[in-house]
Amino acid sequence: MQAQALSAEVRDKSGKGPSRQLRARGLIPAIYYGPGAETVKLAVSPQKLERAITGEYGRNQVIELDIAGQKALALVRDLAIDPVRRTLLHVDFYAVAEDRPVETTVPLETHGRALGVQKGGHIRKLFRELPVRAFPQNVPASITIDVAPLDLGAEVKVEDLTLDPGVEVMFPGRRRVLSLEYKEAKAKKDEDEATPAAAAPAAKAPAKKK
Repeated sequence: MQAQALSAEVRDKSGKGPSRQLRARGLIPAIYYGPGAETVKLAVSPQKLERAITGEYGRNQVIELDIAGQKALALVRDLAIDPVRRTLLHVDFYAVAEDRPVETTVPLETHGRALGVQKGGHIRKLFRELPVRAFPQNVPASITIDVAPLDLGAEVKVEDLTLDPGVEVMFPGRRRVLSLEYKEAKAKKDEDEATPAAAAPAAKAPAKKK
């Protein structure tokens, strides 16, 4: 992964008033912090930031901040977004280093048409994302499973995944991440989930003492 460059201004004021002034200049407030780094209040262009993190890596994209001429690597740790206009309001940058692993999540995706699906089966993906540990520049955009050879009843566990060197999924190796189920099993599962739990029997009123 190649780092995306982003210039940042150092700001010395915080609060609603200074934040409004920043946005009037086309900037948003930000903060940079993390292990071995001094916490710094920043201001960045929301448009340039959005372009940097809308690629295949999303928020896992490594950002090379230019802070008053000093280069600093970071990941986007948190974003504040306007609930109505969906514009960026604030961003937290977390300091990273090429020789220090980070923990994050990446999408779990599938590729191909499974043999079992052609026979009427159904792919059940147990996780949309998987937690991984890797050096920041080695974090994958996604983890992809080639499901084409999978037949009915097949399972894929963490230990079966094809991972890039230095990438570790932070689940036990025997944990299932995907299965290819019979259509009947899926229908039974959907039926069980749709059936409300039986009401508990009403408690009997205590007998009156004579």
